[in-house]
Amino acid sequence: MNDNELIARAAEFRRHAYAPYSSFAVGAALLARSGRVYGGVNVENASYPVGICAERAAIAAAVTAGEREFEALAVIADSPAPCAPCGMCRQMLMEFPVARIILANTEGAVRVLTPAELLPHAFGAAALPTKELSDENTDC
Repeated sequence: MNDNELIARAAEFRRHAYAPYSSFAVGAALLARSGRVYGGVNVENASYPVGICAERAAIAAAVTAGEREFEALAVIADSPAPCAPCGMCRQMLMEFPVARIILANTEGAVRVLTPAELLPHAFGAAALPTKELSDENTDC
């Protein structure tokens, strides 16, 4: 699937966004290495932190289906320039790396980046301690 086809899929998904508070609908299409495409949209909530972004929704859908390896993510919104993912989405993209991230707006502008370009010096599993927890330290 080429970038334009993936952007078109993201635009189709975008129609299902639930954005009654911001009126800022975002669609995402995530291409897994298996060839399947998973969609995501932003879903807002009156309690703002409860909402979810399109990018994380697409990743969650793919992971729920058993996918772990991804080729590309297209994100589209009606914005002046191609819409970049928020910080939480950038961190999620570092956990489930995507070869290329295609940012687009509804006017046809496109920008292609890597996760590392979106979030340089990202926090990751390598920063976690390698020492295993003992049975007596499991009172979390």
